[in-house]
Amino acid sequence: MLNPNVVVKNIVNQTNTDAILALIARALLAYIFIVAGWGKLTAYSATASYMESMGVPSAMLPLTILVELGGGLALLLGFQARFAAFGLGIFSLITAFLFHGSAEDGINFMKNFAMAGGLFFLMLHGAGKFSLDHIIEK
Repeated sequence: MLNPNVVVKNIVNQTNTDAILALIARALLAYIFIVAGWGKLTAYSATASYMESMGVPSAMLPLTILVELGGGLALLLGFQARFAAFGLGIFSLITAFLFHGSAEDGINFMKNFAMAGGLFFLMLHGAGKFSLDHIIEK
């Protein structure tokens, strides 16, 4: 009998396939943080005002940009990816409650939780073969 899980496992467990999928997963996770961090940097005043309106001090904005942009780039490049994934996962959970806790914003709340799940999975399994972490660890 054909077992789809075994078929997928056999495909994914091939070294190059695993490495390529890890790179794609990192890029997909990194994308939202890089874009969001860049957006905050280029619309600094508007973002600071929004943060203040949500009860978050605008003095936190530089740290937020560093976490999003720096963490996103670290994920993309696979540099200290476990640390970056853990930090971004915690960041995603915190921002879910601070900015997306209302009933009207439930989809973004769930999105942040889903991203945190993917990031924690990346933290457990590492960046993969096509990463700076792999090069450094060799």
